[in-house]
Amino acid sequence: MTSHEDLPPALFAFPGPLRDALVAAVLSGEKTSTTGLLTEYEVVGDPLPVVGERMAVMDSAERPVAVLEVTDVRVLPLAEVDLAHALDEGEGYASVAEWRAVHERYWHGPQIREVLGDPEFTVADDTMVVAERFRVVEILPAP
Repeated sequence: MTSHEDLPPALFAFPGPLRDALVAAVLSGEKTSTTGLLTEYEVVGDPLPVVGERMAVMDSAERPVAVLEVTDVRVLPLAEVDLAHALDEGEGYASVAEWRAVHERYWHGPQIREVLGDPEFTVADDTMVVAERFRVVEILPAP
């Protein structure tokens, strides 16, 4: 069995209040999906998640708090993200439009634009995203 120290990190947003909220939603079981920009994977050089892969969920202090297993990965245009995926993000969205508005604010923020090296980056219906589903397989003890 692989130790959680050997697992790639699962990073939700940037360290801070948003990551804390997302990690709490993962730990509670409310969050079972997430969405990333395909271009971010390409720019950073990270491989796309693979079904069956396990990752260590990292908190804002970069400590592993859980192990998750990827159960589904879809690469699709932003306009094709469905309500089930938006609801499973566990952040209380009532519609795909609400989900998209919140994600656009995040993706158009200065931190993502800095990572992408594009201060004018914006998403559109045809922007490719990585829609990932996962399940928590282990909650790790607090240090």
